[in-house]
Amino acid sequence: MIPELPGYLTKLGGAEYKGLIIALFTLMAGISRPFSGKLTDTIGRVPVMVFGSLVCVVCSLLYPLLTSVVGFLLLRFVHGFSTGFKPTATSAYGADVVHESRRGEAMGALSIGYTLGASAGPMIGSYLVDFFSYDTMFYISSAFALGSVIILYNIKETLAEPQKFAWKYLRIKRTEIFDRSALRPSIITLLMCFSIGTILTVAPDLSEHLGLHNKGIFFAFFTVASLVIRFAAGKISDRFGRIPVLIGSSLVLIFAMVLMAISNTVPMMLTAAVIYGLSWGVNSPTLSAWTIDLCQPENRGKAIASMYIALEIGIGTGALFSGWLYDNIPSNFIYAFALPGIFALVAFVLLIKWQKADHF
Repeated sequence: MIPELPGYLTKLGGAEYKGLIIALFTLMAGISRPFSGKLTDTIGRVPVMVFGSLVCVVCSLLYPLLTSVVGFLLLRFVHGFSTGFKPTATSAYGADVVHESRRGEAMGALSIGYTLGASAGPMIGSYLVDFFSYDTMFYISSAFALGSVIILYNIKETLAEPQKFAWKYLRIKRTEIFDRSALRPSIITLLMCFSIGTILTVAPDLSEHLGLHNKGIFFAFFTVASLVIRFAAGKISDRFGRIPVLIGSSLVLIFAMVLMAISNTVPMMLTAAVIYGLSWGVNSPTLSAWTIDLCQPENRGKAIASMYIALEIGIGTGALFSGWLYDNIPSNFIYAFALPGIFALVAFVLLIKWQKADHF
């Protein structure tokens, strides 16, 4: 749905609120992370994953019914529960079933499924809108999410002693919001994920501006490149270390954002999409593995949730600031894409500093 939502919101009369499409979604995801982390470590991985998928099923069915700007934005906010719950438990589940020496490889393998969906989804969504309707796209999205629920009901729980759900588990103490072991990965995640918010918010309009009317093609190029590199990315970080790999990927990210900022042809933009995909294909599993490396096994859900809180902050602020900088003015594309490049540069400098400090 992502590439088509800016156009859908414009159709509803809310063009000036494009930045909120991603920002509201990630705000709810960030708010719900402490809850999903605690529940993942108490009632189990599988129930939390199921809940996240069910939110996708219900929200996708409601988009055709809530057709006002306010209703749409409210639904985007609620839809954020899905991302707040599903990835937290999924990463913990993946870490449970592999040896720590292959953790990076496992995170890379786990993300391949996400990348396959993310590469096919935008193209299918744009096709459905072009040849059918927005409502058809929403209903098909709900059907795919329902397939996820069906699969999840047939996998075995990996938490050693899962507890029965109780309302007391929704009371979050201050110490349960963030796991301190995840501080460094979270800082880098926030800085690098600023670019995702920008891409999701502004890239569809850049595609349209350059004459690429199937806006899903940009995301297909990005995610296919991400998919290809993920087959090796996890193994690379297992062998050479998380920080050295992230130093390299942050440089690639900087280059991708510079290229996006100056893109004035479709081939140039798609080349930037591929380079960005290569960077994020390395970043995602490496950051997850690094987070799990640093935490205690009993706090795995909490630590992963902490890293994902930073991810949501990065995506949300990226969406808000890029939407504000772009302001539906094509000449402002350069500013919208240059800002995440600066944040990636800050991440690069920090990683270099930490690597030197760890060697002494």
